[in-house]
Amino acid sequence: MEDNLKYIKRCIELASKEIGNTYPNPLVGCVIVHENKIIGEGSHKAYGDEHAEVNAINSVNDKNLLAKSTLYVNLEPCNHYGKTPPCSDLILKYKIKNVVIGSIDPNKTVKGGGIEKLESNGCNVTYGILKNECDYLNKRFFTYHKQRRPYVILKWAESNDGFISPIKSKREVYWISGEKSKKLSHKWRSEEHSILVGVQTIIDDNPILTTRLVDGKNPIRIVLDPNCRIPINSKIFSKDSKTIILSKTENNSIEKNIKIVNYDKMEFILRSLYDLKIQSVIIEGGAKTIKNF
Repeated sequence: MEDNLKYIKRCIELASKEIGNTYPNPLVGCVIVHENKIIGEGSHKAYGDEHAEVNAINSVNDKNLLAKSTLYVNLEPCNHYGKTPPCSDLILKYKIKNVVIGSIDPNKTVKGGGIEKLESNGCNVTYGILKNECDYLNKRFFTYHKQRRPYVILKWAESNDGFISPIKSKREVYWISGEKSKKLSHKWRSEEHSILVGVQTIIDDNPILTTRLVDGKNPIRIVLDPNCRIPINSKIFSKDSKTIILSKTENNSIEKNIKIVNYDKMEFILRSLYDLKIQSVIIEGGAKTIKNF
């Protein structure tokens, strides 16, 4: 049992290194152990790339050892064809008899099917090891598939006396955030699928909403703009990342903006983001947007 915990922890460690890189896929790490020694490991790096199990198996120099080894993975191996073939088929191909799993995949295309296939073909499968930790690692993926909405994070800077916006004068702007906190917020942006602000933030600050202060992917940019007031020369229309405008009215000046109705209903906004296959959103809007969420 202690070995199971140790190696699933290593799977979580491997998977955690790819936060922000795998959308819409989950975070997965895999370890292969022979006689209490790790002989192979891997993680899923990006959507469309090889899955963690494939990378771990490919990293093993002597494939003859696989049939006598145990495969550890923090999320149930897939059992369907997507961008890549099923990982359960590869496990069976190499006759890996012992498989230890953290979480059951909530995606309806998997959800127990990988475990069932492995067991029906003679594998000894143990699952639920460090389940809470494995579920938490993929909280975005789990929220999206189980609750049919993105995982929501609220982020703002606030002064001791309760202000959350810069104090503006005719001559200069006094920012609440310092350089270190700005860099940290860019790191947080790099971990999420999307970033959302209200149109007033765009009008007042004209932000670009990227991760330019750190290494990492730029999130999809989303603006709540019910009456299409967004200036067409706003920085968020740069080519750094995709931009989506959620609006009740049509603006022919903006290409491919998304029109939605019942804008005032938060549940509808979240469902619209779910339909756009967005797994997580960090809210960086002003007071009104933060309060609404």
